[in-house]
Amino acid sequence: MTKLKFFLILFIVITLTSCDDKQVFDDYQNVSDAWGMNEKISFTLPELDTTKTYNLFINIRNTNDYKYSNLFLISKMQFPNGKVVTDTLEYRFATPDGQWLGTGFSDLKENKLWYKEKVKFEEKGNYIITLQHAMRKNGEVDGVSSLEGITDVGFRIENTQNP
Repeated sequence: MTKLKFFLILFIVITLTSCDDKQVFDDYQNVSDAWGMNEKISFTLPELDTTKTYNLFINIRNTNDYKYSNLFLISKMQFPNGKVVTDTLEYRFATPDGQWLGTGFSDLKENKLWYKEKVKFEEKGNYIITLQHAMRKNGEVDGVSSLEGITDVGFRIENTQNP
């Protein structure tokens, strides 16, 4: 009976992990107790097919300790040739009545956030994505030095169909 349970659990795990046929890259980095203002989180992407297009996502996990209804990020994409493209991004995390967006059953919510759509990685080599929070309190110039409630930051690449 124990072998049957083992094989049943193994079958379920394999089935669940093999269902994600769009996934090309999916990685998370843990944030310690708080995400520091100068703490940069980087992802080195694998070499990708230069003829395909991809959808790019930023994944954020937050708890109820997160005190804001949105999140500002600074993203940098470094190309293999050294060129860097910087974007300032804003994402909503809660509805006006305070309900968290994202998925999850407990106080941990996961947000899959659009970053770029139908991207072609035309240069051969590794691209590096760097993310840094840029949160500020209303009316204040200085940034939030220690952002609590963010537990993990991830980056995901999915296949998309060429037009």
